[in-house]
Amino acid sequence: MATENQSLSQQEIDQLFGVQEDSGADEAVASFHEVAVQPYDFRRPSRISKGRYRSLEAMYGLVAKSVESWLGGRVRSQVEVELLSVEQFSFTEYLLSLDSPCSAFVYDIDDSGGQQLVVNLGQDLAFVLLDRLLGGAIDPRIEERALTPLERRVVRVVADQTAHELSAAWGDHVPIPTSWSRFETLPEMIQVAAPEDPVLVANLQVRFGTRRSLILLCIPFSVLERFFTESSERRVHGAKGNPEERRMERALVQEAVLGTEVDVAARLPATPIHMRILASLKAGDVLQTPLPTDSLAEILIQDHRRYRARVGRKGNYVSAQILDEIVGARAGD
Repeated sequence: MATENQSLSQQEIDQLFGVQEDSGADEAVASFHEVAVQPYDFRRPSRISKGRYRSLEAMYGLVAKSVESWLGGRVRSQVEVELLSVEQFSFTEYLLSLDSPCSAFVYDIDDSGGQQLVVNLGQDLAFVLLDRLLGGAIDPRIEERALTPLERRVVRVVADQTAHELSAAWGDHVPIPTSWSRFETLPEMIQVAAPEDPVLVANLQVRFGTRRSLILLCIPFSVLERFFTESSERRVHGAKGNPEERRMERALVQEAVLGTEVDVAARLPATPIHMRILASLKAGDVLQTPLPTDSLAEILIQDHRRYRARVGRKGNYVSAQILDEIVGARAGD
C-alpha cells in the first residue's frame, strides 16, 4: 500500500474499485432475490386486480354461507361450505379439472345472447346429497358412475339453489338471471365457451362429517365484462371523418346488415303420435293430427322462437302472417 506521500499505482486503483464494484453487485443480487417474482402469461393476462379480487372473495363468500344455510336445512345435518378460491382459467383448464364422469348442471343466462354458466357438483357430494335428500345415512356408498335421470332430478334442486344464490350475489354488479338448460356427464360435452376463452372459476368446499367435496362455479368472462372493466378504461369516442364519410360508412354497414341471411322456419304446435304410426310413415303420406285448422304456428329465427303466425296460402305459395311477438321465449322451451 502506498504511503501518504506516494500516489497509488494503476493496479492498486483497479483493485480498490474492483472490490467496491463486487460488493455493490452482491448487494444488488441479494436485493433482487428478496423481491417476489410474479409469473405473467402474455397470451392470457390476468384481468383480476387486487381490488376486484377482494370484491369477488366477498361475493362468493356470501354465496358459500347462503348455500351452507340452505343445505343444512334440507339434509338435516351439519354442513360446512367454505370458499377456497376464485381464479381465472382458460375454459380448457377448467374442463381438465373436472372428473369423468362429472355432474355438471348447465344454465342459460337470460338475455345474454346464448351465454351459459356451469354448476359442477363433485361425485362424492352428488351421491351424499342423493342419499340424504332421500332420507339415507350420512355415509353412503359412492358409485363410480354417472347419475341416472331420476337421480339428476333429485340432486338438481341443490344445483338450482346454488345458481340462484350465485345470480343474487352478482345482481348488484352484473345481472345474470338463469334458467335451466341441461345436464352433462362428460366434461368435453359442456362447451359453454371457446377453449382459450377466460372463465372465472370459484371453488366451494363442502364438508359432511368426514367427507369433503367441491362445488365448482364457472362463468365466462364475457358475461362479467362490465364488472372487470374499470370506469376509467371506458372511453366514448366521437365519430371520425367528415359528415359525408360518416354517411357513406353508415350506408355500407346498413347494407351489410340488411343483406345478412338468417334461417327462418314455421313450426305448428306439438301433438302426440303413436310410435307405430311414426315408424310406418313414408314419402307422400299425409299425417292427420287433432290440431284445429286455425292453429297458430311459431316462427323460429335461427332456431329461436320469435313470433306467432297464422298459416295460409298466397297464390301458389304457403305463407305465414305474423300476429305478435313471443317475448322471452327460447328454442326448446
